[in-house]
Amino acid sequence: MALTETAALPQIKSRGRDVAFAAGIIVILAILFLPIPAFLIDIGIAFSIAVSVLILMVALWIQRPLDFSSFPTVLLIVTMLRLSLNIATTRVILTHGSEGTNAAGYVIGGFSNLVMGGDFVIGLIVFLILIVVNFIVITKGSTRIAEVGARFTLDAIPGKQMSIDADLSAGLIDEKQAQLRRRELEEESSFFGSMDGASKFVRGDAIAGLIITAINVVGGIAIGYARHSMEMGEAADVFVKLSVGDGLVTQIPALIVSLAAGLLVSKGGTRGSTNQAVFGQLSAYPRALWVAASLLVVLGLMPGLPAFPFLVLAAAMASIAYFIPQRAAQRAAAAEAVERQKEVTKEEEERHSVKNSLKTAEIELLIGKQLSTKLLPSHQELAFRMGKMRKKFASQYGFVVPEVKVTDDFSIPPKSYQIKIHGTVVAEYQMRVGELMVLLGGNAEPPEFPGEEIKEPAFGMRAFSVPELFAEDLKRDGFAFADNMSVLLTHLSEVIRNNLPQLLSYKDMKALIDRQDPEYKKLADDICTSNLSYPGLQAVLKLLLAERVSIRNLHLIIEAIAEIAPHVRRTEQIVEHVRIRMAQQICGDLTEGGVLKVLRLGNRWDLVFHQSLKRDAKGEIREFDIDPRLLEEFGQDSAKAIRQHHENGERFVIVTAPDARPYVRMIIERLFPTLPVLSHVEIAKGVEIRVLGAVA
Repeated sequence: MALTETAALPQIKSRGRDVAFAAGIIVILAILFLPIPAFLIDIGIAFSIAVSVLILMVALWIQRPLDFSSFPTVLLIVTMLRLSLNIATTRVILTHGSEGTNAAGYVIGGFSNLVMGGDFVIGLIVFLILIVVNFIVITKGSTRIAEVGARFTLDAIPGKQMSIDADLSAGLIDEKQAQLRRRELEEESSFFGSMDGASKFVRGDAIAGLIITAINVVGGIAIGYARHSMEMGEAADVFVKLSVGDGLVTQIPALIVSLAAGLLVSKGGTRGSTNQAVFGQLSAYPRALWVAASLLVVLGLMPGLPAFPFLVLAAAMASIAYFIPQRAAQRAAAAEAVERQKEVTKEEEERHSVKNSLKTAEIELLIGKQLSTKLLPSHQELAFRMGKMRKKFASQYGFVVPEVKVTDDFSIPPKSYQIKIHGTVVAEYQMRVGELMVLLGGNAEPPEFPGEEIKEPAFGMRAFSVPELFAEDLKRDGFAFADNMSVLLTHLSEVIRNNLPQLLSYKDMKALIDRQDPEYKKLADDICTSNLSYPGLQAVLKLLLAERVSIRNLHLIIEAIAEIAPHVRRTEQIVEHVRIRMAQQICGDLTEGGVLKVLRLGNRWDLVFHQSLKRDAKGEIREFDIDPRLLEEFGQDSAKAIRQHHENGERFVIVTAPDARPYVRMIIERLFPTLPVLSHVEIAKGVEIRVLGAVA
């Protein structure tokens, strides 16, 4: 029961408000026909002025014209109120005007004495000027603006409707937002259409006020002279004062409402209150204020003109022009601080978000507590050297590797570090903090200093760890050594080089293609549309990077793929063709002093691999079938030959037959991951070759 009564209260209040509003309209209509006493006329005139001022203030402070969509209705009501009061005062003036200037109420009498100063000619002139200002200036301009605004708004409706439908179709807005925007569009068109008609109320009100005042003057003088036996001069003095006073108290609210209508329709598409729009735009150009202030100073110094008002205004404008840039800079700094605070808050929220734990860094370096303390003073140098390393990879291999995320992890051993690729640990090493690593080649003897023989993490070479205090002695004896940071960065660089295929993402591949010339972008699109897919193109690039073949000349790779893609489907076959076309680049990257050192397969192993390749009726390779004992024996022979030349510090490649190359590479990379394997057809013309020996 209580809930029912509570729910009924708003309905009762709303119904009472409706009844009061309807009663007010009826009262306005009743005033047109029924005589009312002078004190009620005073109340009505005061109410009319108060409502007019209220309308003006609302028109000044609204953010946009549509926020005062009830203005046409309000305008009609206040116009009817003024006209009904005008008729009521006319009735009282003509009936009791002979009794004096207060016969129609003290408001009209007070206005007539205040404005006219006892001379009705002055009052008549002021009244006519008000009529001219209201009718010719404000009302005429407002009417024209309303007409044009209504026309343009109605003409723009189809385009705005199509824009809403397009945004809805594109998914930029949902159905609810589309309905809201359609409703605003309907309200906007209805408002400007209503304002076009409502502006006629203002114009008609001005004309009616002029006509009613003229009737009061002529009729009042006639009635006073004929019925009240007043002298013509006395009748003219009384009735002109009353009529002009009535006209003034009517025209002042009419002028205020006309001004409100003009402000409303002239606001147009400007958002914000009127003072923000006006002062914000006028003060947006300090140079204009400086020019205006300079002109005022010149006028103030002109002979015959009063200096005080011009110089005061010039000082005011100059002060405003001086403080505006400072205020703008303060607001910009405050806005920037707020934005920074928002970003910090957002980052903090993301850092503590559960979703953030699902993200994994592409390359991450985890450093133990003691090693982190050692490297802490050199963190800036570490970041700098990592940046240089990424630039080197970009120029060497043709794409930008991801940034390395460095994290202090106290859960790992304090002297250790771990390298993660896509969240998986691919390498780790326990560093000897505060010691130098002396690199020993082949059978070199370690230095005669306190230390311990260890293994270098990047290439697995023999090394010797020596305390840092012997650095000068090592340098004097000609030993090559590296500090902790250099060891870490070398290991990191080699890990990245070994994982280049995993670091080339689909997004990176698309970015590389987009950077190409339009012709090559078109060629890549044609290939990936008809013969290959973009993931297939990415697979080709990954296989090249897996063997450390640079993709910096991507346009040559695209051309080579375009040649072979219509004829074969297997990615491995496409890669072999691309390697042949890029022979000059591959050999150029592997030569040393212009000489390519090669270690070829012996005749026996050439024959073994040739017989192990099983082909179909078309001559294409179906499978690789080699005896496990031969595979083991090949591994031993190749390891013996390769290790012999590795120990001598030579840089060389293995050369084999084209059809066997991928399978030789598959076996060799298990033993020596960084050793290149080329086919005979991948050796470019003009390259000087030095044969080191054979695997036999």
